[in-house]
Amino acid sequence: MAGRMVVGSAALAGLVRPASAPDPAGGHRMLPVAPELTGLLPNRGLRRGSTIAVATGQPRRSGGTSLVLALLAEASRAGSWCAVVGVPTFGAGAAAEIGIALDRLALVPNPGPDWATVVAALIDGVDVVVTAVPATVSASVANRLAARARQRGSVLVPYGRWDGADVTLQVVRGVWEGLGSGRGRLRRREVTVSARGRGAAARPKEIKVWLPGDELTRVIPRAVPPTAGRPSTGRLHPVASTDRASAGASRRGALTVIGTA
Repeated sequence: MAGRMVVGSAALAGLVRPASAPDPAGGHRMLPVAPELTGLLPNRGLRRGSTIAVATGQPRRSGGTSLVLALLAEASRAGSWCAVVGVPTFGAGAAAEIGIALDRLALVPNPGPDWATVVAALIDGVDVVVTAVPATVSASVANRLAARARQRGSVLVPYGRWDGADVTLQVVRGVWEGLGSGRGRLRRREVTVSARGRGAAARPKEIKVWLPGDELTRVIPRAVPPTAGRPSTGRLHPVASTDRASAGASRRGALTVIGTA
């Protein structure tokens, strides 16, 4: 997988400003999400200018990273630029398998003390900006970044606690499938995702989906118990193609890794 390292704030600004063409529809345009996730969002997509937080939970309720990947996949496949800040363990291979285009993905694994500056610069030129939330972030800084996303028409996706988000998504329950009587491989995960927010998203919602593990994200029909096999009724839509040639092509994309140190 090809890649390049961009170092320094000036180089960062030079990279992100031409990343996306001007958006004539401004904050009213929607970026697509997988059909399975549309019911969690008030506009059935990622509204430009909005802040969609993905909350973290206890280890037994983990799954936030997979949820972030699933949230980005359709927008990336449709041509949007995405960035991930402050997640050094972010897996480019997993991102490619779910359908995220690596040649339109910028990673800033360790933004350092300039975290807010880095996120603000990416908001200026990238369609969707995912960022791990530092423990020390103040409410005023968070509000300024959210306001900047509204002004620029970017979608800000804080990964962690973020008060005041338009919508907050969280994996509240999760069960792995694939291990039999102590043997086998983990194949996929049944998770319950909750959504809460303000305005049109004020009414809490929950859905069950399969998150990646067998390279698919699927809605789980209510009639199928969690321990059952793959759902056999209804046409279920994958987030990303499982065609190995397509996945290989994605992996060969030019992943951009940005260093700010």
